[in-house]
Amino acid sequence: MEVLSSEKLAASKQAPPNGQNEEMAIYSDTQQFEDSTFIKTSFKGATLRSSDVSGVTMRGVETNGLDIDGHDLLFGTLIVCGVDVVSLVDAELNRQFPGRELQKAQTPDGLRDGWVAAQAAWETTVTSTPPELVDTCINDEWSLAQTLRHLVLVTDAWLRGGIMGLEQPFHEIGQIFDGAAEMGFDMSIFQADVPTLADILTVRAERQQMVTEFLDAATPELLAEERNNPWGGGDWHPTVGDCMRVILEEEWAHLRYVRRDLAQMNSPSGQP
Repeated sequence: MEVLSSEKLAASKQAPPNGQNEEMAIYSDTQQFEDSTFIKTSFKGATLRSSDVSGVTMRGVETNGLDIDGHDLLFGTLIVCGVDVVSLVDAELNRQFPGRELQKAQTPDGLRDGWVAAQAAWETTVTSTPPELVDTCINDEWSLAQTLRHLVLVTDAWLRGGIMGLEQPFHEIGQIFDGAAEMGFDMSIFQADVPTLADILTVRAERQQMVTEFLDAATPELLAEERNNPWGGGDWHPTVGDCMRVILEEEWAHLRYVRRDLAQMNSPSGQP
């Protein structure tokens, strides 16, 4: 265990990107903080993004305004004052997003109902978003338009790729996750020009219809069939049902992200 001093931290920081506060330290692609102890150290206002905080222990810390958000939060534990709050968070999200609980459905009927609920919720968000906010980003998150493009990619990956087994399942309008190029993914598949919202909604509607038609014909036997992981790797062979649940999980997660960010954009204080 290493106790890190302020001098060691200062020596390891990177220069901030152009245009950003010169006092802001950037630590990237490092494991130097693993198994370390920080004592009487201020992290006030710090941002952790795409980082591993599993197993981190905090004792006697100030937490006012601490904001935690992670797609994988519900697949582990989060202990606050001795209480695992994951199930409480899950239940509250289900309350805020009626139908979200069906993302875990095991039957064709359950998945169909979950898909209908998710699409109705998305329709409300898309139609109620002012045009000037459609392409607006905040806190380095995707805009509404980028998120819709990503959901096209999600459907392509898990329905057209994972379930249907198409060799090249992706539409050029899709928005792939950050870091895909560094992982060796062929980025030439995707168009470089920014598409119009009308073009995005056209492709999105086509993908939504594909899922609807697939679920309309789905049977318990089909949902139980195994497939290959569309992102590679042989450790996990999802069932068809697993692939559909991933699609639903992505739909609800990104809907929450978009609504969170839109609420912040519309707030006079800049807070949701």
